[in-house]
Amino acid sequence: MHHPHDPYVRVRGAREHNLKGVDVDIPRDVLAVFTGVSGSGKSSLAFGTIYAEAQRRYFESVAPYARRLIHQVGAPRVGEITGLPPAVSLQQRRSAPTSRSSVGTVTNLSNSLRMLFSRAGKYPPGAERLDSDAFSPNTAAGACPECHGLGQVHETTEELLVPDPGLSIREGAIAAWPGAWQGKNLRDILDTLGHDVDRPWRELPAEQRAWILFTDEQPVVTVHPVRDADRIQRPYQGTYMSARRYVLKTFSDTKSPTLRAKAERFLTSTPCRVCGGSRLRPEALAVTFGGRTIAELAALPLTDLAAHLDGGTEADPGLRILTEDLKSRIAPVVELGLGYLSLDRSAPTLSAGELQRLRLATQLRSGLFGVVYVLDEPSAGLHPADTEALLTVLERLKAAGNSVFVVEHHLEVVRGADWLVDVGPGAGEHGGRVLYSGPPAELACVEQSATAVFLFDESPGPARQVREPRGWLRVGPVTRHNLRAVTADFPLGAFTAVTGVSGSGKSTLIGELTQELAGVERLVRVDQRPIGRTPRSNLATYTGLFDVVRKVFAGTGEARARGYGVGRFSFNVAGGRCETCQGEGFVSVELLFLPSTYAPCPDCGGARYNPETLQVTYRERNIAEVLDLTVEGAAEFFADVPAAARSLGTLLDVGLGYLRLGQPATELSGGEAQRIKLASELQRGRRGHTLYLLDEPTTGLHPADVEVLMDRLHGLVDTGHTVVVVEHDMTVVAGADWVIDLGPGGGDRGGRVVASGPPERVAGSADSATAPYLARVMP
Repeated sequence: MHHPHDPYVRVRGAREHNLKGVDVDIPRDVLAVFTGVSGSGKSSLAFGTIYAEAQRRYFESVAPYARRLIHQVGAPRVGEITGLPPAVSLQQRRSAPTSRSSVGTVTNLSNSLRMLFSRAGKYPPGAERLDSDAFSPNTAAGACPECHGLGQVHETTEELLVPDPGLSIREGAIAAWPGAWQGKNLRDILDTLGHDVDRPWRELPAEQRAWILFTDEQPVVTVHPVRDADRIQRPYQGTYMSARRYVLKTFSDTKSPTLRAKAERFLTSTPCRVCGGSRLRPEALAVTFGGRTIAELAALPLTDLAAHLDGGTEADPGLRILTEDLKSRIAPVVELGLGYLSLDRSAPTLSAGELQRLRLATQLRSGLFGVVYVLDEPSAGLHPADTEALLTVLERLKAAGNSVFVVEHHLEVVRGADWLVDVGPGAGEHGGRVLYSGPPAELACVEQSATAVFLFDESPGPARQVREPRGWLRVGPVTRHNLRAVTADFPLGAFTAVTGVSGSGKSTLIGELTQELAGVERLVRVDQRPIGRTPRSNLATYTGLFDVVRKVFAGTGEARARGYGVGRFSFNVAGGRCETCQGEGFVSVELLFLPSTYAPCPDCGGARYNPETLQVTYRERNIAEVLDLTVEGAAEFFADVPAAARSLGTLLDVGLGYLRLGQPATELSGGEAQRIKLASELQRGRRGHTLYLLDEPTTGLHPADVEVLMDRLHGLVDTGHTVVVVEHDMTVVAGADWVIDLGPGGGDRGGRVVASGPPERVAGSADSATAPYLARVMP
């Protein structure tokens, strides 16, 4: 029995994912960092075990009915955990926020500002006092009735709808119309209505052109289609829809991203004429504070907003309480280097690093103490300058009486820790053990640790010969988000790193590199979005490896004798799969008064296939056992199957040997998803020159994995391709051929190319926030 005031969180017998019965003691009230190569089991220990157990215990105190409404992570596989306080998790959620989400809604600062206007705003004479909801564009009480609180209205023009007026309607002059039968139907209706569909568009009378494109009328006519002589002609009732109406309807109603993107090409976005883009009703915009409307204050950078709140509140103590509260909420956001953001800045335009820090700032203000904060790579997407601010914030969370447990690869954060838990030595089956738990300095003695090598050896890497570009790609002038007429030159046949503090405009700039640019034969974007949203999608299905595996099984003597084709070995279609779980491998168990839980399928035991399918073996393994192999194990197993060996070889090359072939896409991190995409791309036959764009490819990677990945990317450049990365890891930047540094700050203080050239030239730039950090790692 432990003493009730035991100062340690003690974990015993943790077996979550690849953890091998881990026992570890971690002191409370410290900044503890969990390190180890990607896939070693760090997150399984910090999130899958410690946080999951804290959450489970909390839920036990919640009423059974309420429990059903909360998404639970499930009970972890662990013997026992003692000394565990309540926990708060701040994971990296890379999900895209909606267009109605903003800096103000993410931080809850909008609520405080609305309350200020409701209670202390200056109203026009005789105006009724408004509730705080009336100052929100996301409520019926506050949203502008014209644009429904979006601030923008979508319109179209004749030039957009008909890009080539020399064509006739029959030749496809109205580019916005759909193809195939639906487009022909609209042409036939116009013909029936008496419009000349064979005359060039520009020769049609202006009022006729306007009616065809913009009318809201929807006449119904009987169409007698003219088709091939051998096909039956049947008249039908056709309803006309103008090009404008079709585009707006498609844009607002379609669930297909492709159709929506196509419709968007024919639309222009203009500020709403009623609210001027402020998104609010006139009644809310008539109220002012310090001479400004709520929309004007929400558009100010947070540093300016805080200064504006200082004026004229001394006389009214009630007003002072409201403004002081708002300023105290703004302070941690500014402290984290985000003072350049405004409350009305749309959340989808923020980088992952900015979003992560906004959530951290909100926690700082929450005033909780005595809890464990479990953070997932808080330095992801952060420039080295921003990481220093992050360490200050983590120290403040600790100083407020909390324990801070961080899963992290960034060496500066690791060096700032009070306690290190190093998991390894390798990934997957080769990891899952705690190699060291203690003060950082003593990790140097642990020979098996991959982290120790990088943590204590700060000597710069070997100097690399800078490649000569074989041409240049000019982008710009770009005016978008915070970029103002920016022009940048990217070398072809070279490795370029785009750097700068968070919010300086890096992602916006590389977003302008498109297939349409002269000099781009083929463009491949490798981002960190998930490779699938359901457990049915996995590593094998995404890379096409599963097709090869199914062919191998269908080609066995046993499968041929039974008449089993390739489809028999898919768990996504009826035939070979287990019908009890429909190939999922698990079933949902409904429990009275408790949340439903998942359990392995009682019939297939999680194998996903029916017994007959599992009787077919290849080299003494059935298809379920093959899907359970790691990439490393499968590479040996399929060494003499060329199509499989090539696919598995590229996965090994990007450091994913520890993943299982059937591992659901939902279990993969953003970094793993990005490397799977890269591996899928690498296994394809080379088709001419390719431009590879990667947005922070080292996110979620241990320095040892970064070396492996960089070898692959430099290998692509050596074979004649071009690689452009947005990157904060200075060792990667130091090894580039060309650097484009944006800044000098974020938001309105950024958006300029501060320096560009080989790394040593950028490292010497006096104006660059990146230069001093780059200079430290230069050979």
